[in-house]
Amino acid sequence: MQLDLFDWVLIIICSVIWGLSKSGVQGISIVAVPIMAYIFGSKQSTGIVLPMLILADLMAVKYYSRHAQWPYLLKLLPWTMSGVLLGTWVGDHLDEAPFKKLMAAVIVTSVVTMFWWEKRKGDRVPDYWWFAALMGIAAGFTTMVGNLAGGIVTIYLLAMHLPKDQFIGTGAWFFLIINVFKFPLHLFVWHTISWPSIALNFSMVPFIAIGFVVGVYLVGKFNDALYRRFALIMTGLAAIVMLFQ
Repeated sequence: MQLDLFDWVLIIICSVIWGLSKSGVQGISIVAVPIMAYIFGSKQSTGIVLPMLILADLMAVKYYSRHAQWPYLLKLLPWTMSGVLLGTWVGDHLDEAPFKKLMAAVIVTSVVTMFWWEKRKGDRVPDYWWFAALMGIAAGFTTMVGNLAGGIVTIYLLAMHLPKDQFIGTGAWFFLIINVFKFPLHLFVWHTISWPSIALNFSMVPFIAIGFVVGVYLVGKFNDALYRRFALIMTGLAAIVMLFQ
């Protein structure tokens, strides 16, 4: 990897952002997506950052694991894995330019859907198999083509009306399982992971940890209602930033 000082500064910033995101600071990770795409290219960056995300997921699972709600996860995971496989096939047939457009389209769809769902203001949990299937496939597809499933998973977990800690804990386990599932696909199908990229990821562990610790402190200041609004607003703002890159 030929990286200059400016590239390293940007990668460190992104590492802190990943840590913040996995601690429960929703939406902020979407800011790091275009930065990494700028440095490494849209498709290549999706694999390069994956081990970094897994390391951050491990921190989140360690801290929030006791709050995970497994019934919701077990409904979502099989469909998400199907979406990952679909995203792998689609992404493998796209060049860099259309791949970038696909990433932008995914963000627009995710955010519009998220705000539409929240505006309904219903307290009833949509406990239907087709809702989990739709959210799962969408999350799997979006996480594979751009590590952009955060908005979709936010929709699903907000729709389940989970308290803050359960929201974060369930999401932590979800992303750890799915990101580990994606790893061999990036390694053997897309060839976006290499030994130099893995070494880069491990060198960023201190900065991921700093972001995570700061994020845990910030999230602790929110009650459930305020955190719900915060998750929506941050994801929406971050999506707008991504669209204008």
